Amino acid sequence: RSALPEVLPLGRRLHAVFEARIEPLPRPTRSLLLLAALDGTGDVRVLQADGGERAWLDHLAPAEHARLVHIESNTRRLVFHHPLIRAAVVELATTSERHAAHRTLAEIFASDPERSAWHLAEITFEPDADIARVLEEAARQILRRGDAVGAVAALTRAADLSPSKAERSRLLLEAAYIGAMAGNLGIVSQLLADATQAAPTADESLIAAMAAVSVVLHSDGDIDTGHRLLVEAIDRRIEDNNVGDFLLVAALDNLRVVCQFSARHELWASLDAAVDRLEPSARSAMKLSIEAGDDPARAGPQALDQLDGAIRALANEPDLMTIARVVPLAFYVDRLSDCRSALRRLVTEGKNGSAALPETVGLVLLAFERFWAGDWDEASELAAEGAAGSQAQGFRVLTWPAMYCQALLAAATGDDDALAALSNQLAGSAIPRGAFMVEHYCRHVRSLAALGRADFEDAYRQASGISPAGTLPVRIPVALWVVMDLVEAAVRTGRRAEADAHVAALHETGIASISPRLALAVGASTAIVADDDRASALFADALSTPGVNRWPFEVARVELAFGERLRRARATSESRTHLTRALATFERLGAKPWASRAGNELRATGQTNGRARAVSVSALTPQEQEIAELAAAGLTNKQIAERLFLSPRTVGAHLYRIFPKLGIASRAALRDALEPR
Repeated sequence: RSALPEVLPLGRRLHAVFEARIEPLPRPTRSLLLLAALDGTGDVRVLQADGGERAWLDHLAPAEHARLVHIESNTRRLVFHHPLIRAAVVELATTSERHAAHRTLAEIFASDPERSAWHLAEITFEPDADIARVLEEAARQILRRGDAVGAVAALTRAADLSPSKAERSRLLLEAAYIGAMAGNLGIVSQLLADATQAAPTADESLIAAMAAVSVVLHSDGDIDTGHRLLVEAIDRRIEDNNVGDFLLVAALDNLRVVCQFSARHELWASLDAAVDRLEPSARSAMKLSIEAGDDPARAGPQALDQLDGAIRALANEPDLMTIARVVPLAFYVDRLSDCRSALRRLVTEGKNGSAALPETVGLVLLAFERFWAGDWDEASELAAEGAAGSQAQGFRVLTWPAMYCQALLAAATGDDDALAALSNQLAGSAIPRGAFMVEHYCRHVRSLAALGRADFEDAYRQASGISPAGTLPVRIPVALWVVMDLVEAAVRTGRRAEADAHVAALHETGIASISPRLALAVGASTAIVADDDRASALFADALSTPGVNRWPFEVARVELAFGERLRRARATSESRTHLTRALATFERLGAKPWASRAGNELRATGQTNGRARAVSVSALTPQEQEIAELAAAGLTNKQIAERLFLSPRTVGAHLYRIFPKLGIASRAALRDALEPR
């Protein structure tokens, strides 16, 4: 993940092998190969510039006969048969020959300042402010394409060519910052040291602080040190009256992340004070990040609308750093599914452009998105890859959410050994470093595991440790993820007053408007504390919330709670319907403790078939049976509707009732369910 040298070093044996194939070539042929090797794009127009089309083809022929290069028929580009041939062509050329080739390429690309500047930089020994300025602009363009390593290389070379020590220091600091933001931590310390050597006061600048904090946080995870360094640099910047520049906003965003991981109100005070001093446009952008990303329980409709607009804009956003800054804001407000294509871009382009940090952010957030979507196999793979990548790259802070996702999966699937190991490792790594948000991660996964095994006392203890009953704590966004955990555990342990207080707080803050999942959780929590004569209607309303099917595990939990309530009210037949749906989903997901709970409840209704194969095909109405048979034969809802003179929506509604009657969760299981037993 570091920039390669222009000439790859060849061992003695390889040097001899390639020398034997390249040295006998005519000088014009070797000159063409050198131009192609230094250009590196395969563009044949580079070769045509010297002597016209006929001449370059004639000169290239000996290299083609020697099987060193060829022209691809479909792309019409020059390709070296092996990358080391390209390296050997450059290594075997003299310094004079390389400089002449670079000069020729700079002339060829005179209309392309970025490419021209690169070649001029290779033959320039003295400082040159003009070339340095063009390289600096080239670095910005390279970064927008997602190539962080290339941008750092351009800025470093621009620094080498800068006549001014102050400019040299500034460019090196910017290179360090980009390296840190991209996750290339190995080069950051050296760049910071070089910048300080060029200008001794460089380490007092804001960009130096941001780069240094990235190294501190990722290598050690020390929240308090990172907070102190950023606050001091931000205060200096504001005192200089730079209250709206990009760097200050970026530094405040870094400070926001530090404060979020700290989960301590006293650390937020310095950020709030700085934000209040920003100019209006910058202040508005920061408040959106704070409300949506850190305190969604109090984010108003305007903030969520702004966030939705920012997420939509990611479809045309070329800058990976911008994407990596926006998508985490979708985390706690249930909009990760809207960011799926942007997240996959982070992973793919991060790998291609050596932007390790955006790539890892993409992996971790995709893992959570797949968890909530019910694709737990892929979630497990992504979380494992994110955790391994974080550890390999030294991204300690990113390792924590990756392990959090792994722990959620362990809790939901009943892997108690993995859960204990992960939660203990999380707590031992993060809490001593001041990252108390990770303590809430641990409480969340332990609460979920306790609910799965029906240990409601432990579940209440864990959930109320995040969000005390009757309150949604300020800037503890994990509190939104234990809404139903707390209410269900409170009711099942006889804490009715606490459950009622928490439901009242949910309605007072209006969190149901944030997302369908939270609307489902609030609706189900309201039903759990309601009287028997209102509970069924409230559960049904919660389950009919538009869009909740994107969270199958959450829906199944509500179906289970609904079925349990109906069984206790002796509505046995209706109870079986909801318990059957819950069991089918839990089994499909692999949520073993939850499937066991649902199965136990089903047996308590008198249904002995543990797989809840509903009652039988005879339980279907004639029309339901006809629809089921057509669906089992592979017809779509639209095709079935046309055949039976129904609407596709009516067909879908029938299938929604058919599946639980047959004890299945998908069309794929219809054929087996309809076979005679």
